[in-house]
Amino acid sequence: MVFARLNNVSFTYAYSERPVLQNISVTLAEGLLYGVIGTNGSGKTTLCQLLRGIVPFFHDGELEGDVEVLGKPLLDWEESMLATSVGCVFENPFTQISGIKETVFEEIGFGLENLGIERDEIFRRVEETLDELDLWKLAHKNPNDLSGGQRQKVAFGAIIAMDSPAIVIDEPTSQLDPEATEMIFDAIERLKSRGKTVILAEHKIDHLARVADRLIVLHDGHLVQEGAVRDVLTGSELARAQMPTSEIVAVSRGLAQAPALTRDEFHARLRDEEAIA
Repeated sequence: MVFARLNNVSFTYAYSERPVLQNISVTLAEGLLYGVIGTNGSGKTTLCQLLRGIVPFFHDGELEGDVEVLGKPLLDWEESMLATSVGCVFENPFTQISGIKETVFEEIGFGLENLGIERDEIFRRVEETLDELDLWKLAHKNPNDLSGGQRQKVAFGAIIAMDSPAIVIDEPTSQLDPEATEMIFDAIERLKSRGKTVILAEHKIDHLARVADRLIVLHDGHLVQEGAVRDVLTGSELARAQMPTSEIVAVSRGLAQAPALTRDEFHARLRDEEAIA
């Protein structure tokens, strides 16, 4: 099954003189986790917003080419219906907190409330989310009083609670410390295990290597490569996108076997080499 199909897609914001996405053609399957990587200005955020319909529904501009999401042309979707099918976590949590709820508990349940979900089900989902993201200590705090990192976790939790079949996530750990980053990536990995389609734009390539099925590489608005994680991170196209490979791949290139992608795989290779020696 196909989550999204883009054919010769370009997009130019109304205030821009040149397209931020140029002639993108790619097909994304349902049930996979796609990592989106590229340098700043490569088009990662715009691609994420396009797959969620924020572009062009909320950001004016010229969209060229064909975009299909969940079997329907993007422009044929009602925005409210698309929002229930494709969740979205923005890079800036200050734009995603509603501003009208007085507690984190209420904020996480806000989207469910808007969908008319029964009260008991809302409570169940919110409590599960508070458990999953270790947010109970913030449950009764006002979201407007939280730090950027705390807001980022709350915004992520609100999307998890919605339980949409697909989730687009743009830089979810940009304001988080290493411990919170690990927690978020563990939660993303659990979303993947539940069969969700996840589109994840992220600079932390080592973390992407652990959770992603495939990678989308962008540079200056162009699609450089879309492929399996190992093929992308050990191939030559990253250099064309002015992107470094992951630290694990770089360090492990000296091993006799193929480069490792994750720390666990790297440590296993070291143990094997020591056993052979």
